Amino acid sequence: MRDPAAVIQALENAPAVIIPLVREVPREVLRRRPAPGRWSAHEHACHLADVHALFFRRLEQFLTEARPRIRPFDPAAQRPDGELLGVDLDDALARFAEDRRALVARLRELSPEVWRREADHDEYSLYTCFIMFRHLALHDFLHAYRVEELLLKKDWDGNG
Repeated sequence: MRDPAAVIQALENAPAVIIPLVREVPREVLRRRPAPGRWSAHEHACHLADVHALFFRRLEQFLTEARPRIRPFDPAAQRPDGELLGVDLDDALARFAEDRRALVARLRELSPEVWRREADHDEYSLYTCFIMFRHLALHDFLHAYRVEELLLKKDWDGNG
């Protein structure tokens, strides 16, 4: 079996990397979008706080259903474009850290059988509990990378 401990460690460490990174973004850049329809650093950070509810629900499916059916997630369907700009960043980052602590604690209690349990996912040919949480860890760092791109962006055109 793949190593759940490595995934749990990545999930546990994410807030320690992502929160200071977001705090590093200058105030004048934080809500600036790199192009129309593309997220700002603020929006990326707030999105990370939002997704925990989805993963808690999916974990519950893995724990209670023999072969859960996992529906794809579309962030644009969850919140209209621009709505994340109105979310309080401090609250979102605190929620991200607290929800992540709770999620990691739950994951540490999972049996090897649950980690291997398969689900039907409309987009993927194979989807297990392990893959789902590896996906979340990779998702964290995809958004962190986008925040860092915005932090380090040299040339801003008139879009933001």
